Amino acid sequence: MTEAPVLDRASAQVRSEIEPEPSGTFERVLTGVFTGVPFLALLAAVPLAWTWGLLGWSDVAIGAVFYFITAAGITVGFHRHFTHGSFKAVRPLRIALALAGSLAIQGPVITWVSDHRRHHKYSDKEADPHSPWRFGSDWKALTKGLFWAHYGWFFDEKRTSQERFSPDLLADKDIRRIDRAFPALVAVSFLLPAVLGGLITMSWQGALTALFWASFVRISMVHHVTWSINSICHTFGVKDFEVRDKSRNVWWLAILSLGESWHNLHHADPTCARHGVLPGQVDISARIIWTFEKFRWASDVRWPNAARLANKRAVRQG
Repeated sequence: MTEAPVLDRASAQVRSEIEPEPSGTFERVLTGVFTGVPFLALLAAVPLAWTWGLLGWSDVAIGAVFYFITAAGITVGFHRHFTHGSFKAVRPLRIALALAGSLAIQGPVITWVSDHRRHHKYSDKEADPHSPWRFGSDWKALTKGLFWAHYGWFFDEKRTSQERFSPDLLADKDIRRIDRAFPALVAVSFLLPAVLGGLITMSWQGALTALFWASFVRISMVHHVTWSINSICHTFGVKDFEVRDKSRNVWWLAILSLGESWHNLHHADPTCARHGVLPGQVDISARIIWTFEKFRWASDVRWPNAARLANKRAVRQG
């Protein structure tokens, strides 16, 4: 027998936060195109690489650089800086982080931040935009929920209210301009690697292979690693700290996600600039923030507080 959904019913106030304006069919179609086509490229990547040999050193180098820039744009920029205020950034860095995150093609910065702030407010409850526990806790409901959390929620016709969740970003002229420029930045993210590949190899083939590997495949990899935090890290893994939701740590995603998969600590202490706080927990994003701080590009960094972390672990271990 299928269990009843475990999620709380949303109040009228909650609904005012999540459905101020329905998204259009055309917008949902575009979402499908820009997330689905890179994924198809990823599926084709292995046979192309081994059968046709269409992978050169320039493709690997360009793809790696763009992966790092765009993934860090999400983890350090959209997530730790803009969503949670884990550190303050000087204006040039703030602009650069907003641009880098936009190149990941996960939506405009204000939309991304609004959705994530809503996620934290209602984590694993009904108003959470992407909880894998949305439909219940038996295996059938959870299978459906994992797909929803990973990808399906992008096609929800309801939008998060930016006025309720991101008034600070709406008041920032720089961020509003970058938010409006998102379509152009999507084009840059796809085409710039191809231009670089063509210039480095001085050939059309170099441009095309860079477009495939450093654009389509790279974008899909960043997408699915990020989305795995929503799905996998709220379903499987280890609970090191006491939380009110089902967030967990998943060690094997730590490198690719630049430290985001230490998700249990993040939900225990959302504004902390470092998510991997225990011995052996590699957190590349935290190291990036540390570097920014050393160059005085970042200030007021909210590093882990040992006493607070010990208290959160003591609740679990006591």
